[in-house]
Amino acid sequence: MAAPYEIVRELLKDVALQEQTSDYMKSDASVRDIIEKLTCLCRQKCYREALDENAFQCILQILTAAMNETDHFSRNPTKPAQYETTLQLTTECFRCLRNACIQCPENQSIIRSIGLIDAAIRIVQSLHVEEGVHETLLLNALRCGLQFLGNAASGNRESQDCIWKHAFPSLFLNYLNHADEKASAYCSMVLYSCLDDQKLKDLQNNANGLNVALSAVRVCGKQPDLDWAIWIVTDYFLTSPELVEAIYSRMTSQERIFFLELIIAKLGEKKCGTDAISANTDIPLKLVEFLACCFQENCKAVLCFAADAAANENEEALVVVRLLDCLCEISSCHEKYECLQTQPGLLEDAIEILQQTHLIGKLGGNVFSISHSPSRVEQVLHPAEGFKAHVIRLIGNLCYRNRENQDRVRTLDGIPLILDNCSIDDNNPFMNQWAVFAIRNLTEQNRENQEVISKMDRLGLADTSFLRSMGLDVQEREGTLMLKSLKKGQ
Repeated sequence: MAAPYEIVRELLKDVALQEQTSDYMKSDASVRDIIEKLTCLCRQKCYREALDENAFQCILQILTAAMNETDHFSRNPTKPAQYETTLQLTTECFRCLRNACIQCPENQSIIRSIGLIDAAIRIVQSLHVEEGVHETLLLNALRCGLQFLGNAASGNRESQDCIWKHAFPSLFLNYLNHADEKASAYCSMVLYSCLDDQKLKDLQNNANGLNVALSAVRVCGKQPDLDWAIWIVTDYFLTSPELVEAIYSRMTSQERIFFLELIIAKLGEKKCGTDAISANTDIPLKLVEFLACCFQENCKAVLCFAADAAANENEEALVVVRLLDCLCEISSCHEKYECLQTQPGLLEDAIEILQQTHLIGKLGGNVFSISHSPSRVEQVLHPAEGFKAHVIRLIGNLCYRNRENQDRVRTLDGIPLILDNCSIDDNNPFMNQWAVFAIRNLTEQNRENQEVISKMDRLGLADTSFLRSMGLDVQEREGTLMLKSLKKGQ
């Protein structure tokens, strides 16, 4: 049986003869057959390793001739049949190169050194897909070209730098948000494979770079199951507070909401110990401070939810809800993010917004009012539901083993406010539990706060009408509260 090197050399012999006569495009169907066979062979590692520079030079010559043919057709579209076969040959060359790069650093290096990356990028950039005009053939060529660039960059820093040099920013601007989801996904793969600390600075310091970063975020929204796009944000963007701050200001409210949900998901992965991909698992403190500032500046926007039913579509208020969710998750990781406890004004703003929503709720008939609804499961959730509970959770986290914050809540009359929210409320699931948690953190090793609670007047039982509607009643016996079932008819 012939060795892989001999098989590859024999296969490419006809291509080499045509190279000598510059006869590619006259016989591109036969050349395509040869490249197709080589593509199949390159699925096996032994054949990938048998490729040498001569093999890649042949492919470069084919692609160069194909590019010239494509340029000619764009200026004088008179031979559609010839153009179609040229696109098919280009696609097959990209497939072959894609396979040749798999787990083969030597092939990646040869491809880079002879200029194949530069040629491929120029060809990909020239593939303008228009509906009905060779659409399928152009899309196939585009997809395979992007796949090749992604494989060429994988694990090879020199190739990544080469791709970045020739592709940034135009290729990413053109194809990250391409109408074809596969093309968009493969372009995301290329971007993810190329990114490093220096390239993050390129994104941050270049107007078009910020547009590339925004495009990557938008891909996440359009294709939420696309790992490459998610990893671009969670593994790279979140490590650069300066970049996040720059693109956050350019995002729409819906984009901000999705971006904040990615942060929450990232924090959730870390808590569960499932973040095995990223080496940078922690969110920088400067980014945490930025998120806190965003919440503080806009938190009163949620008050519009009490105005009317249409207010639940207020996007600025929806962003505030997600910012609060973020801060709750971040502040629960006390050892890493205790900087939030000293964030200027955050505790005061949290108490103030709790006071305001609590007072508005007492007016009745709005989302901040206490609700007892047995048919809860049939109702549509309001976006502000749980807001008060989460504010109380945040206050409790900020006071965890922090004497200064404990005392500050007391001086702001926050303790009676929190105790007044120790109730069952369908609009704020688990609010009672978070209130108990906050009181626990407020009174831990703080006698003054303990005395505030002990000196409060006993006002008797709270309204038990909701419990009675469920067939239950609360009775007080010798200072102890007891839950009893009501008899029929009571």
